[in-house]
Parts: sequence; C-alpha cells; structure tokens
Amino acid sequence: MRAKRKVWIDVEEPKTGIMFKSLINNFQHIDIELLITARDYDATFNILDDFDIHYHKVGRHGGEKLEDKLMEYINRLNQLVPLVSKFQPDYFVTFSSVEGTRISYGLNIPSIGYNDEPRNVHVCKLIFPYLDNIITPKCIPIGDYIKLNATPEKLIRYNGIDEIAWLSEYIPNQDILEKFDLEKGKYVIMRSEPSFASYFIEKLKAEETLISQFLPEIYHNFPDYKYLLLVRTEKQEIFLKEKLKGYMKNKNIIISRYMPNMVDLCFFASLVISGGGTIVRESSLLNVPSIEFFPGETAPQERFLMENGFPLYHIKNSENIIQKSKEILSKVVAPSRFTTSFKKKINEFENPNKLCFKIVKENLWK
Repeated sequence: MRAKRKVWIDVEEPKTGIMFKSLINNFQHIDIELLITARDYDATFNILDDFDIHYHKVGRHGGEKLEDKLMEYINRLNQLVPLVSKFQPDYFVTFSSVEGTRISYGLNIPSIGYNDEPRNVHVCKLIFPYLDNIITPKCIPIGDYIKLNATPEKLIRYNGIDEIAWLSEYIPNQDILEKFDLEKGKYVIMRSEPSFASYFIEKLKAEETLISQFLPEIYHNFPDYKYLLLVRTEKQEIFLKEKLKGYMKNKNIIISRYMPNMVDLCFFASLVISGGGTIVRESSLLNVPSIEFFPGETAPQERFLMENGFPLYHIKNSENIIQKSKEILSKVVAPSRFTTSFKKKINEFENPNKLCFKIVKENLWK
C-alpha cells in the first residue's frame, strides 16, 4: 500500500480560490491529504466559504503602502512556517504566493505555480527563481517571464488562459437571479480597479474608481436596468458612495464588496465592465459583452480573446466606455445566449488545471 501523499495549497487572492476549486477536488479524489492556507484579501475567504473548502486563515494583504506590504509579508511568513513544518507537505501548489514560494524553497518542498500576470513585476521577481515549474499561457511572450528571472526550462506553456480552468466545467444556475431579484439580460455588472495592487499604485489613488465617472450617464439612458457595483475595499466603497450619493436611494443600484456566484451573475448579465482583467475574461468567455477599463496596455490574454472572436473591448476613456455601453445595451439579448453553447469554443483550448494535476500526480509517485 502506497503512503498517503500531502499537498500544500496557498490561496492568496479571490481568483486563486475560484481557479483551484476543481484542482482541490481532483486531489481529494485520489486521496491526497491537503493543507489549504488562505490570505485575507478582497473576497478570498467568502469564496472559499461558499465552496465549503476547509482552510486555515493566515495573514492579510498589506494594502497600498510598501512598508505595510513588507511587514505583512514578514508576519505571514512567521505564521505559515510552523503550520507547514508540522504538516510536512510533499508538494506545494500556488498561483502567486510570495510567502508560500519562499517557504517551499526554504524547506526544500517541490513546487509548481501559475502565472498570467508578468505586469506584476515585484511579485514575479520574488517567486520565479524559487518555483520548480511555472504554468503560463502561450499568448504571453516567453520573454516577459525570462526578464523577470524565470528560466526557460521551468516554464510549462499551454494554449489558453487561466479562466478556462473553471469555465470549462461551469454549469449555469439561474437561482442567483431570484436571490437578487434580477432578470436575464436586464442588469449590468461593474467591477472597480485593483488600485492597491503593486502594479497599480502609481496609476490611481487606492480609494478611487472610474466607475463614478461613467455610471451616471449609462444609468440615465437605461434606468430600468439594475447595476451591481462591486468594489474591492472599504475605501473604494466609501469613495463611490460619496461620489454617487444622489443615487443611493435607488434600488436599481447596488454597491457591494462581495456577491456570491459571480460566474452565474456574469452569465446572465447584459454587460460586464471592469477595471481588472479576470472578471471580463470570464464574462467574454461566456459570450457576454465585456469592457475592460484598465489604464495600462492591453494584456496578451485580452488580445487572445479578441483575436479568437470573444466579445471583449479594452476602453480606457470614460466617454468611450459610455458610448460602447449604450451601443451594447440598446440591443435586445437573444435567448440563445443563455445556453451552454459557449463551452464548444472554450473546449478548443487547454485547461491549465489538468496540466498541473498531471504534473503533481506524476511527481508525487515517481
């Protein structure tokens, strides 16, 4: 009888929680003993709770100040080390956990990570030298990783993007509509920018969001639609409520830091607008018109989606966002959009979770 193997997974952000759900299930099905740790950041805990995943709460995000980021890194290292040392994992799996990567290297634990965000230069430089393997989309130039201290032999390239990992298995559930009193194709989702992220600090103040600039005119043109405004922090929530205080009594406008079942909410929406990439990549893969207003260059993943015919637009100017939104919302959403036909196109590409599972499984029982 073979010895039971142990895998440590560190969940450092909401996307990781969503992405690793199926990976965790796969490990559990082959009787792998898991240690799952998670950082207090945005909706990470909420997502893991919704998935009924058992995890340890360890540390928090450092916020927008560099000194605070460093101190939280040190604090989290101190909290993780005894937990991991006691568990004695045979493998470490991460998306982009700096603390987890440093510990796995220091304790000589084989490791594998995912990365689709070389724009996050500081984090990449800290983790790439220490991970044994890094799973990366082919659409992102390999040079972007090499210049951030990744060696070519570590990189595992695949034809697709990260969001395919969970959307290839997604089954729409319209129960969410009744829960929030929503109608198919009659509401808009707006997601604020990750303005406190290390690659965003110099572009926008941590509490600000451009949603305050383009929401009013879109609302005035389509007042019968509902608007779900999702912010990332308490500061953004306070900022947006102050800027939109004339709208706060309107039941069609909801501001929240977290809403469950976001993929379902995206699937049944008429339009998704976001300052970050993950949610609009998700929604466009689901064939939902999607606008990203990230102030930097268009990411390779977004170009990948556009070039493959998915309805994604990168628009940085508020007036142009308003114009495109009017164009999209003026068209009636066809009932045929609310089917699983989106899967046929998604399944033309590779699933990074399947790659990760295969590699870890093979290495655990070499």
